[in-house]
Amino acid sequence: MAQPLMPKATAVWLVDNTTLTFEQIADFCGMHVLEVQAIADGEVASGLVGLDPVANGQIDREDLERCQADPSARLKMRQPREVPKPKGRKARYTPVSKRGDKPDAIAWLLRNHPELTDGQIGKLIGTTKNTINAVRDRTHWNSSNIKARDPVLLGLCSQRDLNAAIARAQAEGRVPPQPDPDPAPEVAPETEPPAPETKGLESA
Repeated sequence: MAQPLMPKATAVWLVDNTTLTFEQIADFCGMHVLEVQAIADGEVASGLVGLDPVANGQIDREDLERCQADPSARLKMRQPREVPKPKGRKARYTPVSKRGDKPDAIAWLLRNHPELTDGQIGKLIGTTKNTINAVRDRTHWNSSNIKARDPVLLGLCSQRDLNAAIARAQAEGRVPPQPDPDPAPEVAPETEPPAPETKGLESA
């Protein structure tokens, strides 16, 4: 049976504030009956402040009253409520077999979606800004072998996540830089074709 957080302090409170028998208190607090009796006689824990098990949610008031009315009954510890753990952001795990594909995915995103921030790219495929910059600046140790490949096809992110990142970038007004239009090619002025050469007429 689970015991209260502070058995002796709880026993002090129960002795002072209830009509429970020593056996009931000893059973609930995991103590010997003689220890509870010594508390009641002031021989033990005389300066200890009692701890209310009802106020701290260890027992119900109804259960306490039931046991006070029936000396053969025993107190039941309340089941502690499970406090939901805060969901922290878990780092994206990438299988070892796919980690070598990340530079290719970075190159593809930089080429096809320059509106995405480095933070969005890092979150999508689980990489760092240093790696993104290395691919962008072609200072990555494996730059000569990097080939731009779609991260969705590589299995590094889902199409849904990619679409959401692109939509967010567009909503925030991050428009990809447009290349300067090529100047119109110069057209050489039209010239009339040279007149065909005519041979002099032979004299009759």
